[in-house]
Amino acid sequence: MTVTQDTTQLTAQPTAQPAPGSTGSTASTASTRVLLTCAVLTTPFFGIVSLTQAFTREGFDLLRHPLSMLSTGDLGWLQIGNFWITAVLAVAGAIGLRRVMRGTPGGTWAPRLLLVEGAGLAAAGVFTMDPGDGFPAGTPLGAPAGMSWHAMLHMASGSVAFTALIAACFVLGRHFARAGRGGHAVASRLGGLALLLGNGWAMSGGRAGSLTLCVGVLVAMAWVSVVAAAKRADLTPRR
Repeated sequence: MTVTQDTTQLTAQPTAQPAPGSTGSTASTASTRVLLTCAVLTTPFFGIVSLTQAFTREGFDLLRHPLSMLSTGDLGWLQIGNFWITAVLAVAGAIGLRRVMRGTPGGTWAPRLLLVEGAGLAAAGVFTMDPGDGFPAGTPLGAPAGMSWHAMLHMASGSVAFTALIAACFVLGRHFARAGRGGHAVASRLGGLALLLGNGWAMSGGRAGSLTLCVGVLVAMAWVSVVAAAKRADLTPRR
């Protein structure tokens, strides 16, 4: 069987075959598993680091403050590092998904969009938000009088990352629909919809918008991690 024939399959077969698009070597398959593991870890890493800070840093209120605001203050380096590490994991995971999805519906654009998401997260770590509305502790309540250039670039970076992640979820929905996996297709689309609605509500100034955005981001990211875990399991030989 040629590489091209092998990659036309919509889902990996439960055998010890090499990953689609790989060289066929054991080392290549192992590296693909590592890359997919990075995608699996993206959500728990980002979620645990972010939420731990959200519930422990003085003055932070998830109902009023977006997770990005954790990048400000004396401990802001924690969230900046969280963005960067998550970005690296996301990019590695996108490369792994590209290998196992090559030649399938959505196999080109889903990984590309996840690469864009990773780039957006990295940029969001470089350009931080402004302090405001009581955070960090001691900051006056209410929105800042103006927005700095780095805060504007942070907003732009986040918008790029969110848009790419939403689109990736819908492309994954097409991938699973064409594969005849209706439940996975619905879950993919719901993940994208959760982020679309959560971000839209936050951008409209809706009540507790930072919380809806947080939930939407984590739901969409979690689904990508679930997909990566499933693709990784397909690469494991069954006895």
